[in-house]
Amino acid sequence: MLQPKKWSVEWGGRTLTIETGKLALQASASCTVQYGDTTILATVVKSDNIRDGIDYFPLMVNYEEKLYAAGRIKGSRFIKREGRPSDDAILTSRIIDRAIRPLFDERVRNDIQVILTALSADGENEAAIVGLVAASAVISMSPIQWNGPIGAARIGLDAEGNNVLNVTASQIEENGKLDMIVAGTPEKMIMVEAGAHEVTEDAAYNAMKWGCEQLGPVVDLIKQIQSDLGVAKEVAPEFANDIADVEDNVEEQVRKATEEFVKSVADSMIFNTPKVTKEERNTMIDAVKEAAKAHLTEKGFEEDAFDAGLKNLKTYISNEISKKIIDSDQRLDGRKLTEIRELQNEVDLLPRVHGSAMFMRGDTQVLSIVTLGAPGDVQTLDSMEEEGTKRYMHHYNDSPFTYGDVRPLFGPSRRAIGHGALAERALEPLLPKEEDFPYAIRVVSEIMGSNGSSSMASTCGSSLSLMAAGVPLLKPVAGMAMGLSSREDEGGNMTDWKVLTDLQDVEDGPGGMDFKIAGTKDGITAIQMDTKTQGLGWDLVEKTVHQAKTARVEILDSMAQIMPEPRKEMSPYAPRITTITIDQEKIRDVIGPGGKVINKIIEDTGVQIDIEQDGRVMITSSDGEGMKKAVQIVEDLTREVEAGEEYEGKVVRLEDFGAFVELLPGKDGLVHVSEISWERTNKPSDVLKLNQVVKVKVKEIDNLGRVNLSMKALMPKPEGFTEAPPRGNDHRGGRGGSRPSGGRPHHGGPRHNDRGPRRDDRGPRPQAPKTHTPKPEAPKSEDSSSPDDKPKKKFGLFGRKDK
Repeated sequence: MLQPKKWSVEWGGRTLTIETGKLALQASASCTVQYGDTTILATVVKSDNIRDGIDYFPLMVNYEEKLYAAGRIKGSRFIKREGRPSDDAILTSRIIDRAIRPLFDERVRNDIQVILTALSADGENEAAIVGLVAASAVISMSPIQWNGPIGAARIGLDAEGNNVLNVTASQIEENGKLDMIVAGTPEKMIMVEAGAHEVTEDAAYNAMKWGCEQLGPVVDLIKQIQSDLGVAKEVAPEFANDIADVEDNVEEQVRKATEEFVKSVADSMIFNTPKVTKEERNTMIDAVKEAAKAHLTEKGFEEDAFDAGLKNLKTYISNEISKKIIDSDQRLDGRKLTEIRELQNEVDLLPRVHGSAMFMRGDTQVLSIVTLGAPGDVQTLDSMEEEGTKRYMHHYNDSPFTYGDVRPLFGPSRRAIGHGALAERALEPLLPKEEDFPYAIRVVSEIMGSNGSSSMASTCGSSLSLMAAGVPLLKPVAGMAMGLSSREDEGGNMTDWKVLTDLQDVEDGPGGMDFKIAGTKDGITAIQMDTKTQGLGWDLVEKTVHQAKTARVEILDSMAQIMPEPRKEMSPYAPRITTITIDQEKIRDVIGPGGKVINKIIEDTGVQIDIEQDGRVMITSSDGEGMKKAVQIVEDLTREVEAGEEYEGKVVRLEDFGAFVELLPGKDGLVHVSEISWERTNKPSDVLKLNQVVKVKVKEIDNLGRVNLSMKALMPKPEGFTEAPPRGNDHRGGRGGSRPSGGRPHHGGPRHNDRGPRRDDRGPRPQAPKTHTPKPEAPKSEDSSSPDDKPKKKFGLFGRKDK
């Protein structure tokens, strides 16, 4: 029998509702959280089995997008069910993971899995926020030991620069100056993720602090739920620190002995000399490990038990490094707390790519490569909350050699996807507008060596490579990872701390943080922070934000020495794009029925063509001749024929009354038999052939849109020539003609009522106005045909005859 329970609170102008006891009752705990119409099912399960042989806390966090939640069916014609998680789902999983992980006891070796399933998405309320609140609620309801609860919120700015709680998607679209997700409590921040358009350090800090202050109602609601449910948290006696409790526990004794040994050799083996390179640090760690083995042997422990202490050796060394920083401001490599490692930058490393750059900071080395493509090369988005396209893509690739490791190669990890997205977010606000630079842009950052903040190195390398490729970035962008050394009391309150500029591997231990901030000299464009503490206080956050700017400006100055501004010219191997703006009504003429016209252009010229609804036709090609030909075809297709213009065109149809000549693709005009030559022409076929190229001049375009042409207007008039009046002005009547003066005009057909009076002076005839009232039609002869009887094309009456 279901016994659901429900709790609600008004928060940010909407109702937040948490319900348990209805769904997923087999889990250790489950609940649904609804905010607006976005609803997330959260479950948590802890395995009874302890995993041996691992040196990490095995937490799995999975955010599951369901397209039905947004009322959508997958766009693929062949696969309709959800497959591998989208990048959006992976990024959401990482956000939730980074927020809840620090509050677990990292010594736990039982598998714990938190699954967040999107059941409903309203497109306005961010599913990541609801999912994070749901994760906090479900773990708090479970018996699993966890130092929560926490809350989460999405912060934006309004037009006046004021903070907005749980800003909606439409508000972000209207004023996207800031899009920030914070997690924590009103007193501490435990996670932040943000994208911004050059907000100031003070604005970013105020948004983080204000956002966390708004989390009180959520934290209080979850605490109320814990109280109402009478949740009893489990105790883990195997983690007791009192040696009296572990006298018979050999593993715990080995851990204690190893930790004490590392403390005893800190000065003699760890800090005896500066360890600048990763190789030097690894050599030191190996030496301490061998010495620890010898020490444990002296203590009488069996070799089989050594692993209990040695698997935590790096943690013990990190603790000593952190202690030395806090007590003496001494870093392992000898740097000051605010000092950046040696910087090395270079551009144009690769010969054929569109742009390349290397950025190196200490042992961290990144090679970034730019590829420019046609507008049609953009990425199509098809996730639960995202539809449309993305023209700027940044992909981050690391390999086993990046870390000096050996392991099988697989696809990109969640970490690689997250790092790529962070660098992408940092640069996106400074890209040129699509109207000014319509290229699809892909940057790939190949991580050649990693030892601290390769994602921020990717941001710097991408900025350099884009400018080297000739992409007109509005400003260069750089990033810096800030670290932390700290001590906490038993209640998780931080007692001592020091902020570190340019974090590296051994400094990212317990009590630390990885606070990445990217931007320009004028403001912040991206933030990402996770911590190994119980949360960061606001004085620490404020110091970090401002200390990071000093480092960022230093890096930007270094980058400016080799690439002060974007190049004016792109690589000769990059495609060129020519943009033509046409009448929107002409778009269908370029595309043609079933795409026949545009596909024929592409086939004949080798270009790519992309058409926007506003009438922009973007032609992309690396071949100058192909580009020129395609541009001419499109211009001809959309060009309006005007009286007085001259053309060379093919004869595409012959009739007794005249010849049809193709002026432009799909646009024909009629040369009346009387306009073929100054000499008399009985039938057009006597002097013209199909597909013959002739020169014509546009005499007029009548009020029905029919184009009347003349060949003889481009020929010299014979000396002494006088023109006889035509038998009829209507193109569909008889044949008119002329011959030299002195002879009697020949009348080759019936007289017509519209001939007018005979002109005895043989002077020039008055020109008919371009717009006039049509005269009565002459009767049709049996052997004459009318264009009106032919199939009409959309370009007007004189369409080409279907063959």
